[in-house]
Amino acid sequence: MTTFHADSSITRTFWRYAIPSIAAMVVSGLYQIIDGIFVGHYIGFEGLAGINMAWPAICILGAIGVMVGMGTGSVMSIYRGENKLEKTKVALTTGFWLLAILSIIAISCIVLLAKDILLAQGAEGQNFAYAMDYINVLMFGGFFTASATALPMLVRNDESPNVATFLLVIGALINIVLDYVFIGVMGLGLSGAALATLMAQACVTVLGIGYFFTQRSSIQITLQEVLFSWNKAKQSFSLGASALVMYLYGSFVVAMHNALMMYYGSATTVGAYAIVGYLFMLYYLLAQGIAEGAQPPISYYFGARENKKVYQIFKIALKWVIITGIGWVTILNISPELTTALFTNGDKALIAETIVGIRYHLFAMFLDGMIVLITIYFLSVNEGKKAMVISISNIVIQLPFLLILPKWFGIDGVWLAMPVSNIALIICIAPMVWNHLKTQKIIKPLPLTSTSVMSH
Repeated sequence: MTTFHADSSITRTFWRYAIPSIAAMVVSGLYQIIDGIFVGHYIGFEGLAGINMAWPAICILGAIGVMVGMGTGSVMSIYRGENKLEKTKVALTTGFWLLAILSIIAISCIVLLAKDILLAQGAEGQNFAYAMDYINVLMFGGFFTASATALPMLVRNDESPNVATFLLVIGALINIVLDYVFIGVMGLGLSGAALATLMAQACVTVLGIGYFFTQRSSIQITLQEVLFSWNKAKQSFSLGASALVMYLYGSFVVAMHNALMMYYGSATTVGAYAIVGYLFMLYYLLAQGIAEGAQPPISYYFGARENKKVYQIFKIALKWVIITGIGWVTILNISPELTTALFTNGDKALIAETIVGIRYHLFAMFLDGMIVLITIYFLSVNEGKKAMVISISNIVIQLPFLLILPKWFGIDGVWLAMPVSNIALIICIAPMVWNHLKTQKIIKPLPLTSTSVMSH
């Protein structure tokens, strides 16, 4: 059943999963990035501010999708590594049930809290109205939003990374076409952006679920096998909880930044933060794609007790997370006007604010990639508690910087809070992952050279 052959190159195995995963994550990010491009050009900074303020509310659904996708996907791969097909099937179908149940709970929370979440960020006037337009459409299709996030991860853990990528490419293409129709032609504003996203996500959901009932799936389920197991649900929660917290952390940080940007700046500053967020997202999703691409082979080799290969996969992923992060920072600083123009309609004030954000907010961007990789590594080796500690620490360590730096440096302090806190966090967690590798005898106690750990 498995494709992790003993004689296959570790590097080839890594890239077989990483390339489709990277493509899938970057393409999945196009949902928001494409919305941002159309909103920036057709509506302006108020629309960008509105969509950025709506995101912390809507991301509750995305967080559920990430939790089920990463948690259930890890459980599936571990069982596959142990050659337990029936348990793999039950883990998958339990994930389906979790998506349905948790989506209903999330929609209820959004209905109750959406206005308060917006007001807490300082939303007012037109940007408040735009944000509510966006939320009101997306929350009624919450199951599709959560499922479109989770299903490509589950498909990838079923030995089909190319199918996972195909799902997201189809969704992104539908979103591009419908964004143009609903925003550019019909002038539906943020309601149109939300409707385009929702219809694309519905397509991904239907195709993704349908895949597991076909012969293309290595575990091919039937309707009679769509079962729910509390034990498998607990395993998924345990391994996916850190991913949930990490995703919600992103929402919380965006909300805090929005509030501080409105206090120390204006709606134009929030619009600039939205653009910087889209540019950051291009790297973060790439880094997350690398990390999630490493997750299936790491989980498999861990389940198969092939610890040396666990370390080799992790090291390759770490190298590329750092290289791509530094590369993207360099490109953004060389030509900030060019990358910013993609999201604006010529607003000089918005462009100027965005360039400041690129300089201050993104200089240590590669550390975000390292943090997500370390978190996913721990959940891949059945260490959900350690992954959770990192995710919670990521929130806790950033709060003091967000509260203190703006008092010292004003709006520049808001921009600097995230990179400075990431520097502090990586100093704390790097020893944690190194010690785990040593205690699990995945690496030798003494430092290894790059040539001694890579086996082809």
